[in-house]
Amino acid sequence: MKNHLKLILLICAVTFASMWSSDLSAQVNVGFVDSEVIIKQLPEAQQVQKNLEELQKLYVDTITTRENELKEKAETFQTKYQQAQSDIQNGVITSQEQIDALQAELGVMQTELRTLDEGMAIYKQTVQQALIQKQAELFQPVKEKITKTIEEVAKEMKINFVFDKADGTMLYRNKKFDITF
Repeated sequence: MKNHLKLILLICAVTFASMWSSDLSAQVNVGFVDSEVIIKQLPEAQQVQKNLEELQKLYVDTITTRENELKEKAETFQTKYQQAQSDIQNGVITSQEQIDALQAELGVMQTELRTLDEGMAIYKQTVQQALIQKQAELFQPVKEKITKTIEEVAKEMKINFVFDKADGTMLYRNKKFDITF
């Protein structure tokens, strides 16, 4: 709704600006494209999407493996902790040296778990950023091709402005309608 309102306001502004221009006979032609449809039908975009999905699957597999390792270590820690409590309560472990050694061992395990968990969070964030960067990198040639084609078609059809239906962004504009200065 917000994007449509922006689009309508922009079209009105362009129309009013063209009325005030020195060439009153100039006609403003506006067109739009649906970038989502273009991307779904463009073979290059489909290949990029497939490559991204394969890369994402590799990352997800790695994350799943690491999460399983973390879960196993957490279960080992839990079992060791419960066994230590049982041994102390049942009198199997009685000396302070044994208790101290057990506490030290559990402390090391707990620190390792915390470190692994923090590392996992950092890895997930890094993966997300890497995927976003890779997507931008892979889609850049596709976007350039789409933009160039839109510009060519707009000039051929004498269209002054082309907007993207998906998000309301302007994809092409005829520079003669620029009233910035």
